[in-house]
Parts: sequence; structure tokens; C-alpha cells
Amino acid sequence: MNTHIVLLKGINVGGHKKVPMAELRELLTKSGFENVKTYIQSGNVILKSSEKSKMIENNIQTAIMAHFGFEVSVLAKTRQELEQIFNDNPFLEEKKKASYFLMLHDTPLEELVSVASEKVYEGEEYEIINNCIYFYCKKGMGQAKFNANFFERKLKTFGTARNYNTMVKLLSLSSE
Repeated sequence: MNTHIVLLKGINVGGHKKVPMAELRELLTKSGFENVKTYIQSGNVILKSSEKSKMIENNIQTAIMAHFGFEVSVLAKTRQELEQIFNDNPFLEEKKKASYFLMLHDTPLEELVSVASEKVYEGEEYEIINNCIYFYCKKGMGQAKFNANFFERKLKTFGTARNYNTMVKLLSLSSE
């Protein structure tokens, strides 16, 4: 059994795609996953499974569709993969603690990364490393011009973002 961190994209945002965490934990446990834990309402799940990440993603998507009646993009990472993403953050400590991690489902092709990397806004920094966009905005994410949809279109994969503190907590919860 491996520990996996599962990130659901776009649930419980603005009253759309409501997924109560207690109900999600029960659904995933009934779906065969073990030691299912959730963290805050934004779709962070820690669980144990002997399945590979892609199979976990497919099984959770299917279960959510059957139970809640809507489609959700699902990204599953092993604890080691999430830790590697966290450790690869290129920013210095002060910016690192205020940064966001837009984790991509697939590692984009280099030529797509080159095109997407041309987009620059004043006071905003990002770096695409493997399957993650590390993002920092001096004014905070709420004031950012950075647009995840732009990068998803250019890189031809979906992503879901978490802030530094959430990443720290997910790594902590998944080490227990």
C-alpha cells in the first residue's frame, strides 16, 4: 500500500460542485481506498492504495460522477512525487512561502513550455519545472493577472493549484 495525495480541481468553489468532505471520505472508503483523510474543503485527499496513480484518478472520477452527478478533474500523486514537487520550488525562502504550485496532470512538451513562458506580468514570477508551474505574485494571488486557464490551454493539460501552506500540511498529513 502506497500513500497518495489526491487533488480534486474546482470543487466547493462559489457554490459549484459541492462535495462535503465527510461524504467524500465515505465514498472513497466504500470504493476500496484505505485510511482516507481530507484536508480543508478544497479537495485535498490523502489515502492508501496499491493501485497506480492513473487508476486511482479514474476510479475517483467515476465514483464522484456516479455519486454526485458531475465530472471533476482528479490528480493523484504519491507522497514522494508531491515532496519532489515541493522541493523543486525555485524561489528563495521569502517568495517560496508566498508561492503557489500549479501541479499539472502531464509534463508538457518543451516546445509548449517555451511558448507559454513568453507570458510575463509585472510583479509576477513563474517557472515551469517538469509537471508544475511555480508561481509568485508580489501583490498576492487575488491581485494576480496570472491565469491558470491560459497555461492549461498552452500546455495542453489540466492543473490544480495549492499554496505553500497547503503543500506543507499535505506532506505532513501524508507522513503519518
